[in-house]
Formats: sequence, C-alpha cells, structure tokens
Amino acid sequence: MTEPIEPGGQSRPVGGPKAGSAPRHTPDRLDRRPVKPSKLGWNLGLLAFGILVIAAVSATGANFSRLAEFPANFMTYSSLMVQGVFQPLTPEVQAAWGTAFSDMLESVQIAWIGTVVGALFSLPMGFLAARNMTPLPIYVVVRFILSVIRAVPEIVFAIAVMLPIFGLGPLAGALALGVSSIGTLSKLISEAIEGVDPGPLESARASGASKLQMIRWAVLPQVMPEVIAIWLYRFEVNIRASAILGVLGAGGIGSLLSALFNVRAWDRIGITLVVIIVVTIIIDQISAWIRHRVIHGAPKKQSRASATPVTPRSSAPA
Repeated sequence: MTEPIEPGGQSRPVGGPKAGSAPRHTPDRLDRRPVKPSKLGWNLGLLAFGILVIAAVSATGANFSRLAEFPANFMTYSSLMVQGVFQPLTPEVQAAWGTAFSDMLESVQIAWIGTVVGALFSLPMGFLAARNMTPLPIYVVVRFILSVIRAVPEIVFAIAVMLPIFGLGPLAGALALGVSSIGTLSKLISEAIEGVDPGPLESARASGASKLQMIRWAVLPQVMPEVIAIWLYRFEVNIRASAILGVLGAGGIGSLLSALFNVRAWDRIGITLVVIIVVTIIIDQISAWIRHRVIHGAPKKQSRASATPVTPRSSAPA
C-alpha cells in the first residue's frame, strides 16, 4: 500500500520512514543480524577424532600393505571351502560332517548349561538389584557385584578361574558362561522389575500381603514374559560365545575350528562353517518363535461365527 504519488513522481510506503528523515532510535545489538555460529569447535573435534583413530590403527601394528592381497586370498580360500562343501560324500567326508555336527551339538550343550546356571541365579539377584524391591544398602552392594561380573569377559573367567579348577573341557566353558550370564541377566531383570506397574504392588500391600506374596502375585506375573525372553536371548549369545571359548580348549565347535585352522584344512573348515550357520539359524528361529509366543501369547482362533462371511441382505422383491 502506498501513499499518493508525490510531486516528484516518487511513491513511498505507508508508515515507512520518510526520505531524508532521521531514524527513530540508534541501532543497538538487538537490531543486528544473527551471527553465524562458529564451526571451530566442531572442526577441532573432528581433527582430534581423526588423530585418535590414526593413532589407534598405528598402535595395532597391522601390516596394511597386505590389504592389496586380501581379494585374491579371499577368493582362493572361499573357493576351497565351497569345493569342500560340495565334494562327493565319501566315507571320509561323511565323517567330517558327522564330527562337525557332533561338536556343534556340544557347543549348544555348553551354551544351554551356562544359560541355565545364569537363569537360576539371575532371578533372585535381579530382585535384590531392583530399587523398588530392596533396601538401599543391599541394592548398592548387589549392583556393585553385578558391575564387577559384567566387566570381566567370559574368556578371563575361563582362563583365570575355571580352567585351573576344572581343567580343559566343556564344563569349564559352561561354568564360565554361567558366571558371566549372571551379571548381564540380573541387570536386565532388575530393570524389568523396576519398570512394573506399581498398582498391583499397592493393592497387595494394602491387603496385608507379605514380601514374598507381593513378589509372587504382583511382580512375577508382570515380568515373567520379559524375563523368559531375556533368558532365551542370552542362550543365543552363549552359543556364539561357546565357539570362542572352544578355541581355548573348552570343547565344542571352537576346538574343532582351531585344529582345522592350524593345518589349513579349508575343505573341512567350509563344512564346519556351514554346520555353524545352519544350526545357529535354526536355533535363532526357534528362540524367536518362543519369545513371540511368550510375549504376545498364542494367536487367537477366529470363531466360526466371525469367520463366516457376511453377505449383504438382499432386498425383498417388490
């Protein structure tokens, strides 16, 4: 919107400062345009991160010039392993498949025993580590113990504690996995207990229930599906961990792989890897199905009445 044209032929906006008029006030900091934030801190952070990565890579002492040989070596070893998997089933090859399945079954047993040991101790430890179920002094002590257990890897438990006591064998690996599972499972279970709905707890307390009765009727029904799902997930993790412990002499598929790599038997390594992948996928699928059933329940059957398609009512003939 403009005012009428002035005699000079120029128009000026309505309400704007007139030409040649002085500003109403002196411009201050609020009238300035926003200053673009400096990227100096961000760039310095990126530079420090890059230096840290380069220093870490240099500290490994790896020979990166051999990366150029990796594609050719990968193709050679992969071809040898594929030839081993698809070679004719001679008695020797059948024995190799049987040994791989037998050792993989032993790894599954190690993982299962370790998970059972962890599950047995993790449930009471989870209640002792839950803030809403335990007095503060006990809560602090139990949390500290669980933090120490989680900080120690399974390999350290196996080498420093279990192998000197039980010697080389599957029992040492299973107990190492069990002790390590207690720390992780107890922490996850305690967090599940702390997240329960307080309503049932208040109702049980108001009705005069004891501590054990509150746990039995107000807490366990809420957390058990999640607890079982956590146990099953730990079982999957322990299967992979048992293969690593087997390299140290704890038995299972890891011991077989270690022996095969020492003699570079690539055909049998291929057979062993196929067995590991197939068994792991099968167990993962079964575990995922059980977790889904525990958390979501059985699928509801569609009633016959609702399954019958509803046909539109035909209009009466005139």
